[in-house]
Amino acid sequence: MTTRTSGKVIAVNGRAVPPGVVRALVGQGLRGEAFDAAVERLASVLRGAGYEVTLLDACDARSLRPGGDQAELLLEAIGEGVCLADRAGELLWSNRFYAEIDEASRADMAVCLREARDWFDQQQARKGSSGPGVCRFEVEATESETVYELEITPADVGGDEGRIERMAMVVRDITAARRTMRKLDAIDRAGIELVRLDANAVRERNTYQRLELMEEKIVRLMHDVLNYDHFAIFLIDESRQKLELVISAGLPEDIHDLDLSPEQEGSGISGYVAATGKAYVCRDAGSDERFIPGLAGARSSCTVPLRMHDRVIGIMDVESKHANAFTDSERQFLEIFARYIAIALHMLDLLVVERSATNLSVSGRVGGELEEPLADIVKEIDALGGTMIDPKKAGHLSRIREDVDAIRSRIANVAQGPQTLLGVDRALSDKREDPVLRGKRALVADDEHKICKVIGAVLRSRGCVADVVMDGQAAIDALKRVAESDDEPRYDIVISDIRMPDRNGYEVFSAAKSHDPDIPVILMTGFGYDPHHSIVRASQEGMSGVLFKPFDIEQLIEAMHDAMSEAE
Repeated sequence: MTTRTSGKVIAVNGRAVPPGVVRALVGQGLRGEAFDAAVERLASVLRGAGYEVTLLDACDARSLRPGGDQAELLLEAIGEGVCLADRAGELLWSNRFYAEIDEASRADMAVCLREARDWFDQQQARKGSSGPGVCRFEVEATESETVYELEITPADVGGDEGRIERMAMVVRDITAARRTMRKLDAIDRAGIELVRLDANAVRERNTYQRLELMEEKIVRLMHDVLNYDHFAIFLIDESRQKLELVISAGLPEDIHDLDLSPEQEGSGISGYVAATGKAYVCRDAGSDERFIPGLAGARSSCTVPLRMHDRVIGIMDVESKHANAFTDSERQFLEIFARYIAIALHMLDLLVVERSATNLSVSGRVGGELEEPLADIVKEIDALGGTMIDPKKAGHLSRIREDVDAIRSRIANVAQGPQTLLGVDRALSDKREDPVLRGKRALVADDEHKICKVIGAVLRSRGCVADVVMDGQAAIDALKRVAESDDEPRYDIVISDIRMPDRNGYEVFSAAKSHDPDIPVILMTGFGYDPHHSIVRASQEGMSGVLFKPFDIEQLIEAMHDAMSEAE
């Protein structure tokens, strides 16, 4: 027998079901085991279609008869509380679900029944009323966290006055739904906090400090709101099709060594989620071939994509030491919070891009505005130079001309932004050896030839031995060669750009630390641009400093002093 009510399907089967009941419930043609088998197949199909199916055995259906008994049996099976009360709110009949509710909650429900009665009376008294309708209430159990939803309707109207004499009440346990709503509200508030950028905070912090603040927020909110302490966030490096670790909490250091790509096969669960954009719950790490552990002793995980619109920009992986630690609801919560994380990281990148574009635009305008008065100064110099013979005054005019050329050059350098450095001429004119840098060996990596040349020349002028390479892989190869050599001296410091076409700054940093954990490393980036978030990752592992191009070359010298003095 199948009966559908309020989205639920109730199936009753069993051995030796009385023929009259069979005819009443199913119709002609099925008997005994054939009936059982038919109902079980139907139940299986309905479960697959998303219905709730309850199979009641013959022992529960033996007294089933057409009429009230059948309805009573169905009311016992629906999984909700049902009761009938009189006008005073006194119970006349209830099913087992309602009877098992704690006494204090049932007392609160009786109050709701009386309030509903008064409302029904008011509705009845109004002329033209279409009917008393339905009253809905919520009751929170005082002895537990259970929340019940009540739906009360009139059962019958009696007497000459047309009063409501009896009321029917349906009671549903909505605790899980309410918890879900509260969790969603908490996630929404956390997400808003994550993407909110206070103007003063942005203005007072450089790019590295903003990234650091973002990391602190993510780690705190993951703990406070979602109760997770073991997770990692990877972003996709589009140029190399690699998953780059950005933020990790509670996971071992060797997670940095994982070589993962956004591929369905060969890069574990993280690669699969990044490639497909589909969340993945690993319920048992021991039997899941895709699982690559990050947390020691991890037994389950939940991995969700980081999305910007329809594009997957990375993944978030959460791990647990317990099997079956993640439900479908928790997966949904993580997916929602992951969207906020993606937005927050994207906003930080947009701020850097805007700063770069604004700097170039403003520098260009300033240069254009100054060009006319500078040209007039040069014109006046030429005019005065043609009439003066005094060598001393001629020398002053020559110095003014040099200053004009220097102004033009410096404005052009600022406008070039990440492609240049400031204060180079002044630094190169100082030929004194630096006692801190004298005899030290430095490795410099940057794919901008001009910057490599400038840094190498300035360091050599201060007495430093500078090896200059044009890409990240060459820097990694040089570090490996020196580490494996018995004759070649080790590097005392590494200076690397962050954004290079082959290997990024973090990879150079990681290679340097793997060969010599104590070696100081300074990273450089244009206007704070850091697509792989190398700064945050390297800072967690002992980066000595970061410089944002265009910087004054003397800032690099000072940073090297600080880094090398700390390393001693």
